[in-house]
Amino acid sequence: MVEKIAHKLTRNPRLVALIAVLLLIPSALGYIGTRVNYDILTYLPQDLESSQGERLLEEPFHMAATSMLIVEDMPAAYTNSLIYAIRQVPNVSNAVWLSNAVGIQIPINFIPANLRDMFYAGDATMIIIQYDKSGADEDTMKAIQAVRDICNEKCFLAGFSVVIKDTKDLVDRELPVYVALAVVLSLIAMSLTMESVVLPFVFLASIGMAIVYNFGTNILLGQISYITKAIAAVLQLGVTMDYSIFLYHRYLEEKGRYEDKRDAMTQAIVAAFTSLSGSSLTTIAGFIALCFMRLTLGRDIGIVMAKGVVLGVATVILVLPALLLLFDKQIEKHKHRSLLPDFTKVNGWIVRRRRWLAVLFLLLFPPALYAQSHAGVYYKLDEALPQDMASIVANNKLKDEFDMATSHFVLLRDDLPATDMNRMEGELKEVEGVTSVLSYHAMLGAGIPDFFIPEDVRDMLKQGGWQMMMINSEYPTASDDVSRQLKEIGTIIKACDPQALITGEAALTDDLISTSAVDFQVTNYISIAAIILIVAWVFRSLSMPVVLVAAIELAIFINQGIPYFTGTVIPFVSPTIIGCVQLGATVDYAILLATRFREELRSGKDRTEAIQAAATASDGSIITSSLVMFCATLGVGLISEIEIISSICTMLARGALISALVSIFLMPAVLCVCEPLLQKTSFHWRETEKAVPHGAEAL
Repeated sequence: MVEKIAHKLTRNPRLVALIAVLLLIPSALGYIGTRVNYDILTYLPQDLESSQGERLLEEPFHMAATSMLIVEDMPAAYTNSLIYAIRQVPNVSNAVWLSNAVGIQIPINFIPANLRDMFYAGDATMIIIQYDKSGADEDTMKAIQAVRDICNEKCFLAGFSVVIKDTKDLVDRELPVYVALAVVLSLIAMSLTMESVVLPFVFLASIGMAIVYNFGTNILLGQISYITKAIAAVLQLGVTMDYSIFLYHRYLEEKGRYEDKRDAMTQAIVAAFTSLSGSSLTTIAGFIALCFMRLTLGRDIGIVMAKGVVLGVATVILVLPALLLLFDKQIEKHKHRSLLPDFTKVNGWIVRRRRWLAVLFLLLFPPALYAQSHAGVYYKLDEALPQDMASIVANNKLKDEFDMATSHFVLLRDDLPATDMNRMEGELKEVEGVTSVLSYHAMLGAGIPDFFIPEDVRDMLKQGGWQMMMINSEYPTASDDVSRQLKEIGTIIKACDPQALITGEAALTDDLISTSAVDFQVTNYISIAAIILIVAWVFRSLSMPVVLVAAIELAIFINQGIPYFTGTVIPFVSPTIIGCVQLGATVDYAILLATRFREELRSGKDRTEAIQAAATASDGSIITSSLVMFCATLGVGLISEIEIISSICTMLARGALISALVSIFLMPAVLCVCEPLLQKTSFHWRETEKAVPHGAEAL
């Protein structure tokens, strides 16, 4: 069946290429129509109290997206007119200033100090702005931009929803640069390691199509995260280039056996299908492991990238052969000598010192594991953004001038007795780090008659049987202090209302910390278990998967431990993603070496001769593959101003090199030393099976 399809593909390369190009049109439309989510906190499990509270803030309170506008050194008349202008902005549901909140009739000096201090600080005053939709919604971002357009240079718009807006603008501005750098650097790497000037361009055209297909089909998911959008293209380029290289090398082998190059390509397609369908399983397993994160950001990245690998394999099998046939003359015409060195002497040195290198392999584990487990991570999302960004500058002003590092939103029943509210508000004000408490009851308790409270302020604080309380804190989000503060606040409010909910950026981030800690362990265990099972099936061995996975896990520990030695603190999501992706994407280096080692043993060589021959034959492919992965991700890591994206790509680039170094310099020694064990714990280790399972020999 596969051979018949391959035969038809090779007889109609122009038609295949035309169909592939035409498929780019609906894919591009799908890409344009796919919504991008810039709010990581929305990926938290929806059964958490903070997530439930966030949904209540969104509906009926319209407070899920709230920003604070700081107006410095401007007359009250300007601020008053500004409020009315902001209220006219589409998708702004309300704008509240203290004078409007308590009534223009009441002089500022008559307003109680706790309320006055919340809205005034020196020559600056603050306006609270609410939006109709969530902070990550496109309409909210348009409203934020419209509010900024209304304001002058002495106005500063703060709040998490504004940070989301600035993040979107930054990603949209940087994404074309990411892709361009990945393409240019990958071309350089392939030009140095391949024997044709034209071939890298053909490979990139094929992979580029697969990337567009992947991004186009994301519309079926409804939305993707901005992190997925930023890294998926370069990551897909890095992890699927191997497949193109394999098909081409197999095509070159078959050309010597057939007079018609189309017949040679037919056989190359059959070989590629049976091998890549097996070898891609480890990469897919690494990405699928991310889907088991409770933080559904992992599922977002995992599904998109697993789909990208499948589409990458499909494109290599269906489209790349047509492109290679169409450009075969140009590829042959512009051939040059590969710049890769001969590793025969290096591998001879490794084999002679195999026992020492095997001991070194074991000795590297304790320090690498210690460093990996003690590397610092941070969870405060705005720390991953440029500190000169407008929203970050405004947030810092909010903290410094109004003593509001963060705001907690508490949802309570609106029928609580006044005595309970008095006691609760009094206890909350005594909580260490709390700077102010705003609620409808607090306003009335300040001596302001109910009829003086404007209806829009009443609607902001009481809706649908719930009342909202805003507690401002001097402690920054994701700090130990704010975590302790949230626990104390929770104890106080639950005593009065067991159904009460606490939400806001700090509460959501606190849940993010506890969720991510579990996710890191779960995803790593799942990815390791899945890949061990795949390798065990491929090699029919109990010990081989342990040896291969241990080698790449050592590379991962070293990669994740480097921040410990450099004193770098990395974003929380980086280790989880790296643990799965580096294992799935680079374990193929070790599998390639092990497969060739087994082939050399089956040809009758002893273990030292076999490993030296296997290493010399494999090193070029490992270097080419790792360099492409390195170059595809390095550029993003160097230029991205968003540290989450920069950190992930830097670690992926570094991880590709470390995995390659472990596979080239340590794995040959380990395989050679462990060969007697491998023989005893593997089926048909030195003898060829009568029926080799598909994919086993090519991995």
